[in-house]
Amino acid sequence: MNTTADRIKSLNLQAHPEGGWYVETYRSPDTVTWEGGERSACTGILFLLEQGQVSTFHRIDADELWHYHEGGPVRVHMLSETGYDTFVVGPLSTPGASLQAWVPKGVWFGAEPLGNEPHSLVGCTVAPGFEFSRFELARREELTAHFPAHAELITRLTRG
Repeated sequence: MNTTADRIKSLNLQAHPEGGWYVETYRSPDTVTWEGGERSACTGILFLLEQGQVSTFHRIDADELWHYHEGGPVRVHMLSETGYDTFVVGPLSTPGASLQAWVPKGVWFGAEPLGNEPHSLVGCTVAPGFEFSRFELARREELTAHFPAHAELITRLTRG
């Protein structure tokens, strides 16, 4: 049987601080100079959300491309100085879904699975490469003060 727990184990996924499960699958040996430091040119992960889990609002200093792999679709929510935006990555049978879409650097974003599938598996490619030292989890109170019209969404996609 191929349960979500089986998938997590078979892909060697570990808990991610933003929620969900991940494993880094690629880190380019090439480096680039980015905002005053050297870092990998590109990284890739597999990222799994179980039904009912969310990826809490966070931001990074590089563009992130999301790729759909299996299970249910995922809605990604974005908050920035230009307002709110969203996209869905998922199977093409899902109305409005894309197989891939991107989050621009510096944007607050979080995600949640849609539908009734037990999990959603996506890939995320970050360029230049992801660094946990450049990863920032949102604080509910501060994000709500900055985006009060989205307080309900922020409450759902933050831990406190």
